[in-house]
Amino acid sequence: MKVAFIGLGVMGYPMAGHLAQAGHDVTVYNRTTAKSEAWIEDYKGSFALTPAMAAQGADIVFTCVGNDDDLRAVTSGEQGVLSTMQAGSILVDHTTASAEVARELSELAGEQGVGFFDAPVSGGQAGAENGVLSIMVGGNAANFSIVEPVMDCYAKSTRLLGEAGSGQLAKMVNQICIAGLVQGLAEGVHFAKAAGLDAAQIFDVIQHGAAGSWQMVNRHQTMIDNEFDFGFAVDWMRKDLNIVLDESRKNGARLPVTALVDQFYADVQQMGGGRCDTSSLLMRLEGDSKK
Repeated sequence: MKVAFIGLGVMGYPMAGHLAQAGHDVTVYNRTTAKSEAWIEDYKGSFALTPAMAAQGADIVFTCVGNDDDLRAVTSGEQGVLSTMQAGSILVDHTTASAEVARELSELAGEQGVGFFDAPVSGGQAGAENGVLSIMVGGNAANFSIVEPVMDCYAKSTRLLGEAGSGQLAKMVNQICIAGLVQGLAEGVHFAKAAGLDAAQIFDVIQHGAAGSWQMVNRHQTMIDNEFDFGFAVDWMRKDLNIVLDESRKNGARLPVTALVDQFYADVQQMGGGRCDTSSLLMRLEGDSKK
């Protein structure tokens, strides 16, 4: 297919690469042109100077940017993809954003005969690079059979969960679960060290039992080693949790642990750890500073 990919961050860069490697005709756009130039050196494809130019003639346009405002700029803005997308084409958004903006874009796209799916992902940079992301999708089932095999280029699991906005709501559930898990893991590592235990041995055992999780398997050793200069940044997690907490105020869900962990992440930011991996919650327990 002829596709466009808008946004070449740590997730979008390899995701667009998987599309090219699968044989799709890919045109990319990134706010920093140097990143687009680097991408076409690594993969077969082309780049455009605006989102609108990238989307021209595309069957499917993918977006993966920072937040609601960024998403509006590259979709419904003056040089946004919707200004050139043709009726019958499909817009797939991989940004972690609000359910509100997903519904807004679904309506705008529908007015010009363009399909829309909100499709946030989980699995982090490693999942994007290895093509094993989990994708939570909201949108019209009629077009899902078209986009699913294309997204499979970088996915291990893809699920249509309901109408537009459902994908973003599912990603909120994902972030709620992660927040509590990482804080629990941070406290476990901290306790093991304080108790004089061999923390690596402890977690090598318990990760195979009821306490096991992706976070424990993939983060316990780096936490023990106080290595946080990688992964999903605290700044982005706070952005996501703010979306979650805003939605909870609308639907009445009570999220006391999520709200507390959000404040713990604010402490990490105050310590200078805004760009550290989310596992840096351990820093506030051990009093480390990245300033």
